[in-house]
Amino acid sequence: MSFWTAIALIAIAAIIFGSRHHRGSRRSEHDREMPETAVLATEREKELEREVEQLRERVQVLERIATDDREAKRLADEIEALRLEGKEESR
Repeated sequence: MSFWTAIALIAIAAIIFGSRHHRGSRRSEHDREMPETAVLATEREKELEREVEQLRERVQVLERIATDDREAKRLADEIEALRLEGKEESR
């Protein structure tokens, strides 16, 4: 191996090491920003969990209304009346 070949290989190795080091330092900067982002994500997750819980409660109420035997007949009559009103209005 000649002297100039060795110099070229050392230069290439230095460039590769430098680019990897620079890429790694960018990642560490990103990691330092993560706690703030993680806090925002955690707050958003809590907000979404509250919303899901509210929706579950609403679904339970709707299920209770839809499956209540006493109200089933009245509900069916109301739906039928609304259908008839819709047909009469479209004429």
